[in-house]
Amino acid sequence: MIDQRKKDVLWYVCWADRDGGEVSWDGRQLAVLMDIRDELKRLNTLLHCSNFTAIPGELRAIRRNTTKPRRKKAQRAR
Repeated sequence: MIDQRKKDVLWYVCWADRDGGEVSWDGRQLAVLMDIRDELKRLNTLLHCSNFTAIPGELRAIRRNTTKPRRKKAQRAR
C-alpha cells in the first residue's frame, strides 16, 4: 500500500513531493498536521512512562533526605 499521507516530506520551494508530483495546499496542511500528530503521540507515550511519572516522588525524597534538621529555639533563662 502506498503511503499517501506525504508523511515527513521535505517541502521545497516548488512544493513538490518526493515523487515529483505537485501537492495541493490542503494536502500540505494535512501532511504537516499528521506529522505534528505523530510527534504528539510519541511525546505523550514518553510522558506516561513510569520513569517520567516517578520523577516528582524522587525529587520529594531527595528534598527530605537533604534538608538540614530545624534547630530548636534556645529557651530564655529566668
